[in-house]
Amino acid sequence: MAAWLRGTVLAAGLAMIGYGVYGLLNDPYVTAPVDVLVWAVGGLLLHDGLWVPLLCLVGAYAARGPVLRGWLVVAAAITAVGLPAVLRAADDDHGNPSLLPLPYLRNWLLVLAATAVLALAVGLVRRWRRRTRPVRRPARREDRS
Repeated sequence: MAAWLRGTVLAAGLAMIGYGVYGLLNDPYVTAPVDVLVWAVGGLLLHDGLWVPLLCLVGAYAARGPVLRGWLVVAAAITAVGLPAVLRAADDDHGNPSLLPLPYLRNWLLVLAATAVLALAVGLVRRWRRRTRPVRRPARREDRS
């Protein structure tokens, strides 16, 4: 059963990749598919070569507890998605003010703050539940039959 499921997921993933490559090569709006592929490979190398090891190091040495580590993963994902818009909006030479009309830096910081508050609330609830849970003591040897 598990082998069949793995094979099905693999086939579906390969089909999606093939569809994406087909769309990239046949889209009339993509004038330089090689540039898109270079961007994708660069993103993959940046992710696997820098982002993930850095996140693992911070999680292993600085972050105590699963809630903080989970928030670091969420913050990393939010930053990976939002940082290009933040950096592009900071560049005043893009010429078209309607291209990036929103305050991306402020919005990125607000999303990070909201997720941090949510992680803090989850951590506090976990701590409160751990303190209010009755302590189970193991049975003594003579009590066991």
